Amino acid sequence: MLFWGVWGALSELPEKAGFPATLGYCIWALTMLVPALISFKMINWKLETHKKAIVHGLLIGFLGSAGQLILFQALKQGPAFLVFPIVSLSPLVTIFLSTILLKEKVKGKSWVGIIIAMVAIPLLSYQPPENSAKYGSLWILLALVVFFFWGVQAYYMKVANNHTKAESIIVYMTMPCLALIPVALLLTDWKKEMHWDSKWPFITIMIQMLNSLGALFIVYAFRYGKAMVVSPLINTGAPVITIALSLLIYGVFPHIATVIGIILAILAVFFINE
Repeated sequence: MLFWGVWGALSELPEKAGFPATLGYCIWALTMLVPALISFKMINWKLETHKKAIVHGLLIGFLGSAGQLILFQALKQGPAFLVFPIVSLSPLVTIFLSTILLKEKVKGKSWVGIIIAMVAIPLLSYQPPENSAKYGSLWILLALVVFFFWGVQAYYMKVANNHTKAESIIVYMTMPCLALIPVALLLTDWKKEMHWDSKWPFITIMIQMLNSLGALFIVYAFRYGKAMVVSPLINTGAPVITIALSLLIYGVFPHIATVIGIILAILAVFFINE
């Protein structure tokens, strides 16, 4: 929550300075090599090679990175104030799959926390419309694809941890992230003016490193915790940190819907525990 919360507050800085989000993806994919190498060293360079480890590890990486690239396109096609709330509800998919397929169970008060969190998440992601522009319907499909991808990804993080060391999962999930770099380059609008100030690639590396370290720790979170608890907890905690830091850094006071979301998120954290 901490790493992704800080990353969320800083991630828009490079793009506002003229460094495209798609190139930011490329840098993020490269920074994923850091947790991958750390993890590889932790298992003495002995990667698990059984079928489930490979398939699930690669699937986790693909769903996460492909979802991110599809999100870029969804935001080009539709309004962020509708795209993000849809995507943020991906824990619903995780909770459903974990309940039906993994037979996960939580205490009554944790269910209260999960429900509160699911209400808080879209509120935390809410962005008021800046204009009355009309959009097509493609963005809805793209947003739903990301919603599904990220929900299934979280589920498989838990499944993979049941039979594979977290360190091997992290190494495998890095591979699709790197493999999709050419796609990110193809999606980059090279005709758009870019300000290649020498400091921004370096700053982007530092910011995206937070994203990568967040990915490292969430794999361990799914290793030790239940998927139907970890997923909504991460999706409420990180935005609260992002909003708090944005208020301090940019002086932007959140929308009333976001304030309500923060209150609900904090309340949810007190309930979601075992």
